[in-house]
Amino acid sequence: MAVSGGRRARDVVLGVLASGRGTNLQAIIDATISRQIPARLAVVLSDREDAKALERAREAGIEALHIPPGRFKTKLEPEIELKYAQALKDRNVELVLLAGFMRVLHGNFLSAFHNRIMNIHPSLLPSFPGLKAQTQAWEYGVKIAGCSVHLVNDMVDGGPIILQAAVPVTEDDTPDTLADRILKEEHRCYVEAVRLYCEGRLRLDGRRVRVLADHGADPAGGGG
Repeated sequence: MAVSGGRRARDVVLGVLASGRGTNLQAIIDATISRQIPARLAVVLSDREDAKALERAREAGIEALHIPPGRFKTKLEPEIELKYAQALKDRNVELVLLAGFMRVLHGNFLSAFHNRIMNIHPSLLPSFPGLKAQTQAWEYGVKIAGCSVHLVNDMVDGGPIILQAAVPVTEDDTPDTLADRILKEEHRCYVEAVRLYCEGRLRLDGRRVRVLADHGADPAGGGG
């Protein structure tokens, strides 16, 4: 089945969910401005009113909204999850990007954007899902760490993998220095994955996301 369809003469409309400092969000903003990806970022939503990501969005002239998450610490209340989905639908968002969004999404949201939600995770999945993946990798003693861009499903960090990048672990690394190097690859990989979606070059075959060859398509085309 298609993750992204044929190319169209319009930009893909993006929406971002973020909870923190928003460095991956900034990479996406910069890539839309430079036209590295044929997309328009319509809105940034956050569960935290003080999230740096909201400030980054406003500085770029992008609508930025805080929607309080409710009483739970790791997820949105069901009715609030619907508010997030409706806010995206109201702005005609096609592809949803999670950029450090620290809450697990569930059925209603996932079904509203089936196979149209991406996340970036700082490990080579399926190794080290969940929080503090860089520290998990460092403590385990792996020699190669990295990051993964994946589709979001009902398993935490368990959706089909789109792209990955490897980052060697050096003898003098700490969790922080390793995280810094992984973050650079996160920025690059996330932009590339979004670009492939917008160019209509992603296909889902079971759990395998296939990247189609580029046959000289118009870089201003979209996917859907």
